Amino acid sequence: MRAFVAVLTVELHFPEAGSLKAKRRELAPVRTHLQNRLGATVAEVAHQDQWQRATLLAALAGGSETRLHSAVDGLEHWLDARFPHGARVERRVVSLRDLDG
Repeated sequence: MRAFVAVLTVELHFPEAGSLKAKRRELAPVRTHLQNRLGATVAEVAHQDQWQRATLLAALAGGSETRLHSAVDGLEHWLDARFPHGARVERRVVSLRDLDG
């Protein structure tokens, strides 16, 4: 069986945000894009109480490693266009066999 999981750490910077409410307005489209366009599960895992930073953890699953890498590449381009002041994505793609050890 060919099954893969991509785990992403997404670091975002919101230099114009002056409140948590402003940060949430900036963050909402990112979560929506990850969930609706890529089918990812998303959680904010750090900097919840800071106005200008956010760290998201996202997981995507699929039957093709190439398709997962392509989806993450597209996400990186989308984020770079939307957040020119700071967006960084770290990825790890592993097979189900890798996870079994």
